[in-house]
Amino acid sequence: MREANINNPPRIIINRRKFCFSAATLLASAHAKSLFVFTKNEAAPSITASDVASVDRDRVLHAANEFLKQAPLTITAYTAKRSSGGPNDYFSEGDYWWPDPKAPSGPYVRRDGFSNPENFNAHRDALIRMSLHVPALVAAWLITKDVRYSHHASAHIRAWFLNSETRMNPSLQYAQAIHGITTGRGTGIIDTVHLIEVVRAIQHLERTNALSSVEYANLRSWFADYLACMQNSPNGKEEEASTNNHGTCWIEQAAAFAVFTGKQNVVEYCRDCFRNKLLPTQMADNGSFPLELARSKPYSYSIFNLDVLSIFCQLVSEDKSTPDSLWQYKLPNGNTYQKAIEFMLPFLADKSKWPYPHDVEYFDDLPNRQPSLLFAGLAYRQRKYIALWSMLPPMPKSAEIIRNFPVRQPLLWLS
Repeated sequence: MREANINNPPRIIINRRKFCFSAATLLASAHAKSLFVFTKNEAAPSITASDVASVDRDRVLHAANEFLKQAPLTITAYTAKRSSGGPNDYFSEGDYWWPDPKAPSGPYVRRDGFSNPENFNAHRDALIRMSLHVPALVAAWLITKDVRYSHHASAHIRAWFLNSETRMNPSLQYAQAIHGITTGRGTGIIDTVHLIEVVRAIQHLERTNALSSVEYANLRSWFADYLACMQNSPNGKEEEASTNNHGTCWIEQAAAFAVFTGKQNVVEYCRDCFRNKLLPTQMADNGSFPLELARSKPYSYSIFNLDVLSIFCQLVSEDKSTPDSLWQYKLPNGNTYQKAIEFMLPFLADKSKWPYPHDVEYFDDLPNRQPSLLFAGLAYRQRKYIALWSMLPPMPKSAEIIRNFPVRQPLLWLS
């Protein structure tokens, strides 16, 4: 993809200064306001990295300036007493598992959709913290070319992946353990979905001197090792076989890490999985995701799976208009991924129209600027998707929703 010159943006069609939109055109509330205005004669949206940089500038720089004040923290800063691993091994506990009221000292029992705040989450929180800091710092560098941002992002990268004392081992053997049942599960692989944007940020950092060539080589070795664990370990194989959003997240991560490490065969394998496994088994004829609708958080999980599929398509379908693009891949019934966007679009524009049960938690915290709207808007040349994306809140407020919002810096994905 052609790199945009953010400091000298090209002529664009979007009016960045006026904040208004047509509710009828954009399927949105009359009180909402879009950041983009399209002319009537415009055949398709023309959103570039420069446009997103302009829209996101204040948000990105505000966050990055706060992150400059905060030192890197890795999993080694937090002791996981119930972990079967060592200090460099990532550990987390399954969200929806609680003490059994009938046997408080026995194995935990599941309460789907209800997160147990007493479970160990410090490693996951540290990982999410890093996945917030590094992409924001790199986005700030892209906007300003201020080396303070790139150097501080690199400090996080060194701490997490290169420094032998503080780094995380490239394995998730002990992720999403369940007290009294298992020391780790395949479902834990989803915890590292937050690394996909970190890897994207690292690829931008390669244009700077913030890290040495040896360090970049060692980073590729770390992600190659982790990818091998995803492919060959019992937990990795279990997660790959998942049919719902967990399977989607496995393929998205595998593709992201394969792109970074130059393993094109893995990228092609993931593309094949999208065509022959994910889309045909997950998406119903009407564009819904039945496996997600069956959960106790049907709205949240439907949005999450929609986003992850779009991130994967954005990652591996650079030329979005060709038949080889996954955006254009057709199922036997003629549906493409766009059917899923069209199914969710009315409910993203007006949540009150959602005809299914409300999520048991955090229903009021959605939607936000879901990346699926932006990426699909560009792929299908649909202004209404992009305009709706621009009018939604840019960032979730609650930690639970942030956990299911893996792309927060769209600038990294358009540059």
